[in-house]
Amino acid sequence: MLWIGVALLAVALLALPFALASVGTTWVRIMNLAILFTLLSLGLNIVVGYAGLLDLGYIAFYGVGAYTYALLASPQFGIHLPFWAILPIGALVACIFGVLLGAPTLKLRGDYLAIVTLGFGEIVRIFFNNLSQPVNITNGPQGISRIDPFRIGGFSFNQNETLLGLNFSGPVKYYYLLLAVLLAVVVINLRLQDSRIGRAWQAIREDEVAASAMGINTTRVKLLAFAMGASFAGIAGGIFAAIQGFISPESFVLVESIMVLSMVVLGGMGNIWGVILGALLLSFVPEILRHTVEPLQRTLFGRSLIEPEVIRMLLFGLALVLMMLLRPAGLWPSKVRKRELTE
Repeated sequence: MLWIGVALLAVALLALPFALASVGTTWVRIMNLAILFTLLSLGLNIVVGYAGLLDLGYIAFYGVGAYTYALLASPQFGIHLPFWAILPIGALVACIFGVLLGAPTLKLRGDYLAIVTLGFGEIVRIFFNNLSQPVNITNGPQGISRIDPFRIGGFSFNQNETLLGLNFSGPVKYYYLLLAVLLAVVVINLRLQDSRIGRAWQAIREDEVAASAMGINTTRVKLLAFAMGASFAGIAGGIFAAIQGFISPESFVLVESIMVLSMVVLGGMGNIWGVILGALLLSFVPEILRHTVEPLQRTLFGRSLIEPEVIRMLLFGLALVLMMLLRPAGLWPSKVRKRELTE
């Protein structure tokens, strides 16, 4: 029965972009962004869910990966490296930034760590915004445009092609690429969760003093959590830059970090499947509201009384309050965390 369920799920995932494309290409793009946020959430889950380190500047690593790809695959510096060479570089650069953030904050916990990581995220964004003088590196607030899409030989991911009577548009091609990357990240997370390192992260989350007394090198293990989580964000950032073809500092603001953290908390910290559920819900629900609230108001009142964005934030805040009251462990919590909050 298990294999039948897996096979049905695989068929559904393979057919999903064509079902969404029948409604509109916009929904395929939304699905791609949802998968990107899922990748970010899985990376942040390592830091927050496994190691218990509150990070409010996680989106900075996403930005580092995006700008690394943009600088090495655009007319900005006249460099056009292939994507398979840039993505590992982006992951490495983001990993280095993760270590730079983690090294001076190893003794901080809770609110103090949150404040420091928040400041780090804002510093990175401000650097992106101002590194246009005296030497133009990031092109400042204007951002970087004409970023190269993914290409494999003569096969480009941003061009429409017909195969076996099916139209493979750019968003559909990127969907399958993102799905493959997501499956790889899920496998890595599953292996990490049950590994010696994963158990060390969980020990630090429960009691850092006791973990240190048991012989765990807390300094190295916490740095590894920051580095690993940042690497996933760097890869996601590179793919984001290729899909969009344009990036600017406004894509990496604090609200995005809070959104990714909310996805982890809503789904269930420490549980991979819960994190995926939270990321998909918070990615799709706002877009559904955006496409339904305003037409509904115009039908009922003849004009738009409340902006969809305002309603989205109200419902978002209400959902978080209800979650903290009714299901503090998340929609699909890990067994360990659920036991902690119920016993």
